[in-house]
Amino acid sequence: MYKMRNNILTSDAQAQLTPDTVLSNLKAGNLNYTADNLTAVSLNDLRAASVSGQAPQAIVLSCIDSRVVVEEVFDQALGDIFVARVAGNFVNTDIVASMEYACKVAGSKLIVVLGHEGCGAVKAACDGVELGNITSLLSNIQPAVNAVKSTVEAPYNSANTDFVNAAIAENVNHTIGEIKSMSPILAEMEAAGEIAIKGGVYQLASGAVAWL
Repeated sequence: MYKMRNNILTSDAQAQLTPDTVLSNLKAGNLNYTADNLTAVSLNDLRAASVSGQAPQAIVLSCIDSRVVVEEVFDQALGDIFVARVAGNFVNTDIVASMEYACKVAGSKLIVVLGHEGCGAVKAACDGVELGNITSLLSNIQPAVNAVKSTVEAPYNSANTDFVNAAIAENVNHTIGEIKSMSPILAEMEAAGEIAIKGGVYQLASGAVAWL
């Protein structure tokens, strides 16, 4: 008989997880998503079970793009993952602090930086857009854009799909480097095998995550 998920991830269950296990869980969830076979859940039961606390297995940093619904992309339910979002999926002090909380305090085993195909923020950085506070935001992405100019042919603007795709992937890798640089806590946890830090790029048409 078909069974609906009605239990939340507990701290005891979270403690038994390894970074590799959590990554495998997310990869399997993404396969469910691309197969249009998301796990059915009882939201009423999950809400009731979550009142006393939470023990998410991972934290995912993604763009704000409305086409990338992180929990669904990885077939995760209420209480399974933390999600931080900002246009262009870069990090600042507040986001890194949130990651430190997720991993060091709340026990999450995995950090995922999730870029996505056709990212408007990366395209804007490729075009050197200047507009209000967006100018400051794009300065966080510009290092990745500059880094890939030697790896692809011109033109260096958003009309060049190869340039944009290279910048999207490099922005994920750059963000991972920034996390480790900005947070000795997370760097030490990764070195000790307590957490892993991984990156991927979401494909808009297929829904698949290409892991970097």
